[in-house]
Amino acid sequence: MRPRLAHRAALSLAIALTMSGAPARGDAPGADSGAAAGAQPPARIVSLDYCADQFVLKFAPRAAIAGLSPDADADFSYMRAAAVGLPVVRPRAEDVLIARPDLVVRSYGGGAGIAAHLARAGAPTLPIGFARSVAEVRASVLRIAAALGAPAAGEAAVQRMTARIAAAAPPAGQAPLSALYLTTGGWTTGPGTLVDELMTAAGLRNIETRAGWRPLPLERLARETPDLIATAFFDTASQRPGSWSSARHPVTRAMLAHAPTVALKGAWTSCGGWFLADAVEALAAARDRVIAARDGVIAGRAVR
Repeated sequence: MRPRLAHRAALSLAIALTMSGAPARGDAPGADSGAAAGAQPPARIVSLDYCADQFVLKFAPRAAIAGLSPDADADFSYMRAAAVGLPVVRPRAEDVLIARPDLVVRSYGGGAGIAAHLARAGAPTLPIGFARSVAEVRASVLRIAAALGAPAAGEAAVQRMTARIAAAAPPAGQAPLSALYLTTGGWTTGPGTLVDELMTAAGLRNIETRAGWRPLPLERLARETPDLIATAFFDTASQRPGSWSSARHPVTRAMLAHAPTVALKGAWTSCGGWFLADAVEALAAARDRVIAARDGVIAGRAVR
C-alpha cells in the first residue's frame, strides 16, 4: 500500500476530476479497444485506480481480475470488501504488463500517456472518464459493464440506481431546504457538478450558486447558516481535515456546531457510479428529519 500522502494525492485528484467532468488525460485515440462490439469478454483484467476498481469488482468475474490498484481495499473504496484476496498491481506500465492483461481499466491511474504505452505493448485500455451528471453516470455504467462482458448487470445497476434516486425525491410542492456541501479540505461546489445535481435530486437548494469547485465562502457563512450541511470524506482517514484546512476555521466549526449535518461517505461520491444513490438517499433522509423537527415531530437536534 502506498504512503498516506500518495493516498491523499490520488483521492484529491479523483474527486476533483470526477466532479468537474474533466476528460480523462493520457488516453490515446483508439486506445479504448476493450469496448469493441461483439468482442469476447476479457479474461485477464487489470485496474489502475480505485475508481476503476469499483467497476471491475462489480461487473467482472472474480476469476478474470488479474490485478487491482493498491487502493482497492481503502476506506474510500465502495467495493473494498470484494477486493479482499485479489492481487494488487502498482499502476506502472512495467508492473501492469507483467500481469499479462487483455484489458486495462483506468480513470486516472498511471498518469498521462500510460494508455498509449500499454496499447503499443498489446494491452488495450478501457477509460472510465469522469461523469458530471447522473445521466453521464448511467451511460458510463452501461458502457463499462458491457465492455467487461456484463451488459445485463449494468442495466440492472442503472435501473436500480434510477429508481432509488427517484424514490428519494421530495413530495410535490415541498420547498427545498438550503444546504451546503463541505469537504475536509474546506471546499464546496456549485452548479455544473455531480454533487450539485445529487443535492437537487434530494430536494435541497445549494447555497453555493457559483459554478464549479471553490473554497468555502467563509464571510458569507459568518452571516448565513444553511438548513443542512452535508459533510464529505470526514470518514476517510487519509482525508481528515488538518490544521491548514478551512474546515477547521472558527466560522466553519461554529456552523457545524449549530446546523444539522449529514455525513456522506467518501466512497459514495468520489467516483461516479451506481453508488451515488446511497448519497442521495442519505441527503433525503436528513431532509426529512430536519423538516420533521421543524414541525415538532422530533424534539431537539434533527440530524447528527
